Amino acid sequence: MFSLREPASAPTGMTFHQMLEKIRYEGAYPTRERAEDVTRAVLAALGRQLTGDERVDLAACLPTEAATAFTDEIPALKPLTGWAFFKDLSTRTGGTLATTRWDAGAVPLLLDRVLAQLPSGYALLFGRAELTQSA
Repeated sequence: MFSLREPASAPTGMTFHQMLEKIRYEGAYPTRERAEDVTRAVLAALGRQLTGDERVDLAACLPTEAATAFTDEIPALKPLTGWAFFKDLSTRTGGTLATTRWDAGAVPLLLDRVLAQLPSGYALLFGRAELTQSA
């Protein structure tokens, strides 16, 4: 769980427009509108997987428009497995599984913190090493 006093890991003062431009560049999207569609879809999907303080703390690290996308939908009753997450996101956006994986990987803001709160199997799907806690 994150402390409300813990500093945000996202760049301080980043606007939604700056965030979209970064995602547009990193994801090689042709337009800002496409980057915004992807960003909102991925943030909403991730927001459905988290509850409680983690959800609130992560939303507080985002620009207002991104935080709204992250928290707009009701959290899932049962978190999805990593692969089921991508299938669900693919179905919701109408994309293929390959493009959905690309889109999710292009939205890196707070990803490490979000992945730490999700069940095992998500990190690899976002192109990251699956880290485990030592006992």
